[in-house]
Amino acid sequence: MFDVFYSGVKPNQFAHEREADSIEHAQQLSRTRFFWWISYLCDYSEWDWLWQPSPWQAHQQHAWPSQWQKDSGTYLVPRSAYTDTNYHPSPCIIRIRGDDVNWSIPTGIESFDTTWHPDPTDPPYIYQFGTQHQRTGGPQYCVPGATDLKFADQIRVTTNRVATAIYEIDHMDGAAGNIANITRRVRYFDNYRDTLIRIAKSIGDEHEFVWICSSICDYNNFDFSWHPEKWQATMLHVFASDGEKFGDTFFMHVPSFARRAEQVALLDWYDVNFVDTSVPRRPMPVIEHSYDSQVDAVKNIEFIGPLALFVNGPVPAPVPVVPLWRENTKTLVPLSSGASSVIVPRAAIPYIQTQLYDYPYIDKTQRLSADTLMDVVFISNGEPMAEENWQNLLTLCPRARRSDGVNGREAAYKAAAELSTTAWFFAVFAKTEVLPSFKFDFQPDRLQEPKHYIFHSRNPLNGLEYGAMNINLYNRQLTLATVPGLDFTLSSAHAVVPIVASIARFNTDPWVTWRSAFREVLKLKREVDQGADVEIQHRLQVWCEKAQGDNADYCLAGANDALEYYAQTNGDYAALCLSFDWAWLKEYYYNRYQQQPWLESF
Repeated sequence: MFDVFYSGVKPNQFAHEREADSIEHAQQLSRTRFFWWISYLCDYSEWDWLWQPSPWQAHQQHAWPSQWQKDSGTYLVPRSAYTDTNYHPSPCIIRIRGDDVNWSIPTGIESFDTTWHPDPTDPPYIYQFGTQHQRTGGPQYCVPGATDLKFADQIRVTTNRVATAIYEIDHMDGAAGNIANITRRVRYFDNYRDTLIRIAKSIGDEHEFVWICSSICDYNNFDFSWHPEKWQATMLHVFASDGEKFGDTFFMHVPSFARRAEQVALLDWYDVNFVDTSVPRRPMPVIEHSYDSQVDAVKNIEFIGPLALFVNGPVPAPVPVVPLWRENTKTLVPLSSGASSVIVPRAAIPYIQTQLYDYPYIDKTQRLSADTLMDVVFISNGEPMAEENWQNLLTLCPRARRSDGVNGREAAYKAAAELSTTAWFFAVFAKTEVLPSFKFDFQPDRLQEPKHYIFHSRNPLNGLEYGAMNINLYNRQLTLATVPGLDFTLSSAHAVVPIVASIARFNTDPWVTWRSAFREVLKLKREVDQGADVEIQHRLQVWCEKAQGDNADYCLAGANDALEYYAQTNGDYAALCLSFDWAWLKEYYYNRYQQQPWLESF
């Protein structure tokens, strides 16, 4: 049998085995033409010590693999110089025995094969094994004398360790207590920074690391064995909530946070590690209601928890996550252009008086859901241009419906409102030629109190573009409740939308042309006398001085007759309101021009 040498720990395989500093040293000591170089880590119980190489391989060093490396540290070496190394493949594998001397294994490791060993040809390293969570946190194998760290990334172990305590933040949502093994429960304190500081100071030196969870999240599938990298140990680790990185779950190094957190004004200025792992939030309350405005719903309906979804249409999905880190991240979030669904933070309630815009933190970037389209009602009473304009409307908006023959303007408006099945409806009048560019997809702003919306119309005789003889988006309930003054639309809350939606085809016959100009100028004159701006003054002047096209003379006559009547009555409001009565208007027109007006009741 050949000589046997080793280095370091004695293998205790043979009585005659000797220690050598290196293979070169063993070559000097050997008395046989080959010698074995062995390791205390290897299991040689079934090894053939009489093995010899073929004559043509006698000049080579022969190496055998282990179950971990291609080199187990077992060699048959020529006593004289060798030219290269012949690595023998499987199945000639030497099994490595477990080694408790060089291993350091943390608690919580479920199982690990300590027969692993490094490649003996490598320099000495401290080998760091990772866990299912990080590159660090698993066992370490320290080669004697090693100072440099090397990550053994090819093997990850499973750890089941948990922090010594789990704290739960109660958001007063009725879901607290659903997390197992809670150490203590604390109330949310306006913002996470102050809440976490209060928790850290209350713990003192009781725990070094703690989990801080939130009642609004679902932890049924959460892995509490997670741990940070060693170099991240003193950071605050934040887990996302449904993908939102400013989440509600924290892993805290208590001493560091208690000492340093008050030095930063915002939690995100602290040394934070945002973890990719996401924790699902529990569904927020969904409050479905029939109010026209979200304002009325928010002011009249109570909800629990930090957030609620207010809906007066289809429930949207998915719903974005609103961070609760501090007040200005707790945004009010409309989810569609008309805000038929909106996320409302409980923090907004004290601010809201007449509109949700009273709350200063609103996120308008999530308007991705579709609102229900509003009804379109065509209002006519036998006008000569009605059929042509109705057919044009149907081409552009097939969902339009029609209201005919209702006597009186107020009654006609209210009949159209009764016909509508939506909270608002577009009123398109017989004189209105709808422009192809107008799509009837405008939505009322439900973050405000209910109101009418006035679109611009183009006057074909004088070129003015504003809200006269135009399309209106009427709120149904306001319409039904209106007791009109000089102008039906302006008698309720309203807003102007500077979109030209139509052309006012009011100049098809003398009577309708005169009547339209007369009523409009009365309203403009009254606004001017009440201190209207220069734009209203300009419109009044144009009506009275400019008209080109069919029945242009009746347009100018109606405008100037209105100025005369206004002067005669000294702008008396009751006298001006007579123009709302078609019968009075017809009589006034006939007495002035001895001309029978076009026979209509509307």
